[in-house]
Amino acid sequence: MMTSSTNVTVVERRLISPPPRSVTATSLPLTFLDIPWLLFSPSQPLFFYDFPISTAEFIQTILPNLENALSLTLQHFFPSPESCYFKNLTGNHPKLARDLKGLVPVLRSAGVGSKQPLLAVQITVFPEAGVCVGFALRLVAADGRTFNNFLKTWGELSKTGGDWGVDGSVTFHDRTVIRDPGGLVSTLLKEWWNCNMKNFQKMEGINEANGSKHDFTRATFELRPHEMEKIKKWILTRSAMLFGPTQLLLSPYVLTCAFIWACWMKTHRFTCEDDCGEIVHYFGFIAGGITRLHYKVPNNYVGNCVGFGRSSATRKELMGEMGVVYAAKAIGDTIKKLNGDMLGGAKHWISEWKVIHESELHVMVTGSPKVNVYGWISGGGDP
Repeated sequence: MMTSSTNVTVVERRLISPPPRSVTATSLPLTFLDIPWLLFSPSQPLFFYDFPISTAEFIQTILPNLENALSLTLQHFFPSPESCYFKNLTGNHPKLARDLKGLVPVLRSAGVGSKQPLLAVQITVFPEAGVCVGFALRLVAADGRTFNNFLKTWGELSKTGGDWGVDGSVTFHDRTVIRDPGGLVSTLLKEWWNCNMKNFQKMEGINEANGSKHDFTRATFELRPHEMEKIKKWILTRSAMLFGPTQLLLSPYVLTCAFIWACWMKTHRFTCEDDCGEIVHYFGFIAGGITRLHYKVPNNYVGNCVGFGRSSATRKELMGEMGVVYAAKAIGDTIKKLNGDMLGGAKHWISEWKVIHESELHVMVTGSPKVNVYGWISGGGDP
């Protein structure tokens, strides 16, 4: 329950487990696609829903069904300033990141050598306005596709009151489906072991915002189809002058990322001396592996199946009039390379994360527009 702009009142805290005797004790090995995510702190997505209801009514009528459905879902995925404040948090306009901190659950560590919790869920009720469902998820456990499958299963079971003919086919846990003929597990484990963990923990903006004395802001920017078409035409009319007949990959994902990268760079007023224009800046992103691996991986596979892309361009290129053109080519070329051989540079993934993290100014993108994250409550590009 939200009581002020900075405080959340915890009504109750529960541990939700699969139904008794529904899951046998087991463990799943990490594949080489999981290991790089050991370096990252938990993902913390928040989902807001317009849903006018009192806290008491929510606890009595909605929460029991959500808890029961969550328990049933876990067996398949085991290993108030009210209205005005709610609208402020859910709007696209800039808002203080610290105002969202109280909506994120704490994923408590069990200590070195102990079993670590993988998921925490917090439901916050804004009386007579809406509901926020917050998560903390350790990325080594699942990628966005797996997490979305989890949400959809929970949503469907909530909708039907748990009366749904779900069998074991809803999830696929066999890690041997991920082939590792080149010994990437040992290579990436060695890189992970040699990394400075504290530095990697700072990679995610929400952690920096939560732990910093600075007032970080968050905002949502919308690019509509007609706006993306304008950007595409602008790039096409100029790309021939820079790259000749080279065919650029200009998908909606590339257009959006290129526009963000170029705009982000131009918001920083650099004072350059000598060869500062040759400084390299990076744009990192993840790319889905289900369609890029040269063998079949079931879509209901539980675990990570994503690759890593690192695009680069010089400061001079990004800050100039043609910045978005250079950005689009760099990102598009990286995606082309991933499409051809997603695992071609896999042994360098962790070291490349480190290069990006230590660079002067960089952009990191997570998630995918292909994942309909808000579809789960009703059961319902490129990377």
